[in-house]
Parts: sequence; C-alpha cells; structure tokens
Amino acid sequence: MEENEPLLESNKQKSYGGFRTLACIIANESLEKAAAFGLSANLILYLENEYHMGLVTGTNIINLWGAAGNFLPVPGAFLADSGVGRYPMIAVGSVFGLLGMILVWLTTVIPEARPPICDILTAECSSSTAPQVIFLCFSLGLTAIGAGGIRSASMAFGADQFVKRYNQEESLAALESYFGWYYVASAVAVIISLTFVAYIQEHSGWQVGLGVPAVLMLLGVLLFFSASSFYIRSQDKSSLFTSFSQVIVASYKKRRFTITPDINNVYYHKKESALVVPSDKLRFLNKACIVEEPERHLTADGDIQDPWSLCTVDQVEELKAILKVIPMWSTGVILSVTLSQGSLQLVQALSMDRHITPGFEIPAASLGVFTFISAISSVVLYDRVIVPLASRIMEKPFHLTSKTKMGTGIFLSILSMLVLAYIEYVRRGLATQQGLSEPVVNMSVFWLILPNCLIGIAEAINAVGQCEFFYSEFPKSMSSIGSTLRGLTFTVGGLVATAMLNIVDQVTRRGGKASWISSNINQGHYDYYFLMIAGMCVVNMLYYLVCSWAYGPCELVAVKDSQKER
Repeated sequence: MEENEPLLESNKQKSYGGFRTLACIIANESLEKAAAFGLSANLILYLENEYHMGLVTGTNIINLWGAAGNFLPVPGAFLADSGVGRYPMIAVGSVFGLLGMILVWLTTVIPEARPPICDILTAECSSSTAPQVIFLCFSLGLTAIGAGGIRSASMAFGADQFVKRYNQEESLAALESYFGWYYVASAVAVIISLTFVAYIQEHSGWQVGLGVPAVLMLLGVLLFFSASSFYIRSQDKSSLFTSFSQVIVASYKKRRFTITPDINNVYYHKKESALVVPSDKLRFLNKACIVEEPERHLTADGDIQDPWSLCTVDQVEELKAILKVIPMWSTGVILSVTLSQGSLQLVQALSMDRHITPGFEIPAASLGVFTFISAISSVVLYDRVIVPLASRIMEKPFHLTSKTKMGTGIFLSILSMLVLAYIEYVRRGLATQQGLSEPVVNMSVFWLILPNCLIGIAEAINAVGQCEFFYSEFPKSMSSIGSTLRGLTFTVGGLVATAMLNIVDQVTRRGGKASWISSNINQGHYDYYFLMIAGMCVVNMLYYLVCSWAYGPCELVAVKDSQKER
C-alpha cells in the first residue's frame, strides 16, 4: 500500500490544473475584457446623446473609469499574493463585474436613470441630474472593481496551473509562449466587442447594445466557476504589505550599522530563504537582514524573535524587486497616453467617409479593431515565424530580450502619433476646402488604419516585453503583482491623458479661440494635439534608454533563458 501512495498522489495531482483549467481562466478574463471594451466602444456617444454631456466631461468620466479599472488590479494583486489567494480574488471580482454590467444595462431600461430626450422643436436638452450621474458612475465603478479582482491574479493563476502541476522543465516549456498567447486571447475578445458589439449598439439601440456586454460577462463568470473543483490554488498566507514595512523599519533601526567589505564577517539571516546573501543593489536595505546579536535577535531554533528588527534575505529582495523596476515601469506611462486617445479618434472617424459600399458604412468604433488585429498578428508573427526563421539562420536559439521589446514599442508609439497628426492635418485641409460646416469630409476613414496598426503593434510588443520583464525579475511569490504592473501603467497613463486633455482645452480656448480639442473637430486642431503627444513620446524614448542603461542586466534568469541553459 505504501508503495502505491506516491503513484496515487501523482495521479491526483495530474487531475488538477493544466490546459483544462487554464482555458476557463483565460476565457473569464478575455470575456471580461470583451464586455469592458464593448461597453466603452461607443460610451462617449452614449454619454453625449443620452446624458447630454460635453466631449470633455464624457471623456473625463471614461478616462477615470479606465484608470480605475487598470489601477485596482495592483492592490488586488497585493491581496492575492498576501493571503486572500488568487482564486478568491478572481471569484469576487467576477461577481462585482457582473453586477456592474447589469446596472449599466439598467440605465438603458429605466427611464428615470437618464435625462429626458431633447425637444425636437426647440432642440433644447435637459442636463443629467446628480443622482443620475452618481448611479451611472456607481455602476461603472462596480465594473472597475470587478476588473480589478479578475485582472489582479488571472495571469499568475494561469501560470500556477502549469508550474505547480508539472516538473520544472515541462512547466517552462508550457510557459514559453504563455504570455504572448494570453495577450492574443484577450485581443481576440476585444476585436469581437469592437466589431460585433459596436455594430449592434449602432443598429439595435442601447438596450440591446449594452445588454450584450452583460451577457458576455455572465458567460465568463459561468465558465470560471465551472472549473472550481479542478484549479490548483496557491496556499501563500504571508502579507507583503507587512513584510515590506518590516524591511523598511528594520533597515531604519540599523541605519548606523556599517557593513564591512569582507562578506564573510557579515551574518545574514537566510533561514527559509531561497537566497543566501542579498544583492548589491539598494544595499542600504541589506541591513534589515543582518544579524547583529544572534542571542538577542534569534531564538534557540534560529527563528526571528522580532520581525520589525530583523528580516530574511527573501523579504529584502522582494522589496528591492519593487523599487528597482519603478523607473523601467514608468517608461510605459506615456505609451499608455497614446492608447488613451480612443474618444478623439472616434470623433475623427465620425467626420470621415465610413462607407465600404454605397449602402453600408462601418461603425466608427469598429475602426479600433485594426489595433487589435495588428497586435495579434505581431505576436503570432514573432512567435511562429520570426523566432524559428531567425534561429535557423543564426543556427542558435533566438529571441528578443524583454528590454528590446519594450523599447521597440515606445519607438513605434512615436511613429503612430506622427502619422495620426499628419492624417488629421490632411483631413482638416479637406474640411476647410469643403466648408467647415460639413460634418463629413470626402476622405476615407481607412486612412486611420495605419496609425491604428502602429499603435497595436507598439502596445503588443511593449506589453509582452513588460510581462516577461516583471515576471522574470520578481520573486515567484510576487508573480500576481508583476503581472498587474502593466495595467498600472494604463492607470497612470489614463490620468495623465485626462490632465493633458483638460489643460490643453483650458489653455487653447483662451481669448475666445476654439479649443484644440473642440467637440466640433473642424473647429479644433486635433493635429496639434497629436503632435504634442508625439513630442512627449520622443522624450519618453530618451528616458527609457537612460533607465534601461541604469538598470543594467537582468539579475533573475528569464523563463526562456533558463530553459535554453538546460
């Protein structure tokens, strides 16, 4: 019987995790993103037409909502890695997200939730009341909380299904393409929402159009909970918030302690730590894990008596991991600003000829589908064509480093804004010739495909690079946090975009002039605004090069590198 116990345990382990549970995890987040993008696709039009809001006010609400949805995964990841657990965090987020989507849909069903329609004869429109706006924002807030719970742990929870089921070599092989294909799955879901959902919203009304995202969210929640019995779940129970605080306090208490050059004379507390000694970077934190007086700081078994005076080497390195990546992380903020111009590009598309045939024109919001098609294509092309072909030509394994991918994405963001500014310059010139009062100029909307493709490739390359960088540089106990830092760049980027929008609007309208970003695009100067963002991207590129040089080589071995070494 005893000889069979390891075999039984192995078979039991094999029944959990793997591709079956991974499919449900990816489906849940992908459908959540499809619902969120389906909701946001024409949201600016819903706010303008149904809530009678101006372009700037509506864009501010959308940007703040997007920022919240991208920020909340970060504290959610801390909770998931600290003690709540990844599965409970995703489960709670799924419930909140579904509730929020339902409430947003109810704003289209309940007449009192919106201001009355405009008077056809006088063209007068009643402004939305405070309770109506509060209810709308509350509903959007619940969807943001839901996104925070789901996105905070889905990527790391998916990785758990491989890493904790297979041996190291097998799990590394499974994870090799995981990040790229994870991104592809989400992008496909977004494409569906920007085409199918956007078309329904334009042709079937808001009740049906905003009901579809709620249905997509419901489907994702059902799929996630259907595999609850088969998930591999992390059992980590330590609080990272407390751990970081202990390192800071302990290092401050020992601020006057001098570390001798001879490392053999320094005693670091490494019990239950994967590392023997701390790294040389941010050395002032190393004092937190130095044992000055063993008889006073340690028990007879070698355990720490006061965790606020002495920490382990792993605790110190976990805090260092956060601090070291902040400059590299910040380089993605301005790139996120370029991705936060959806409302302006929607107005731009509405002013151009969107006809494919004389009787059919594409929804303006669907133009963003090219962003995600190009993003998916770039990931597939790199993983399935460029890497194998380059490896065959070079006669050795080939892949771009995470830093190279991040820098390439930032560079392409510059090109995307320059092209977008040029197209708007041409469009505005045609509008001037035809008469600024004309709502649609004789210029095909398909001109916008190129900048959308450049933005998509830039975002995909940079996103995959950042995911690889954070995952490889962070300790595995912080994998949820590492996987959410990309979303945090969108949060800060959305806030920066909102601040820029308001500042430019206020400054450029002085003296009675029309704002650069006027609701009437023919009276504004969107081309100047896009050029300003392009200039910021150039500065960001230089900043990235400095940060990359200062960071130096990656200290932890990336997943692909570790596999090749074996």
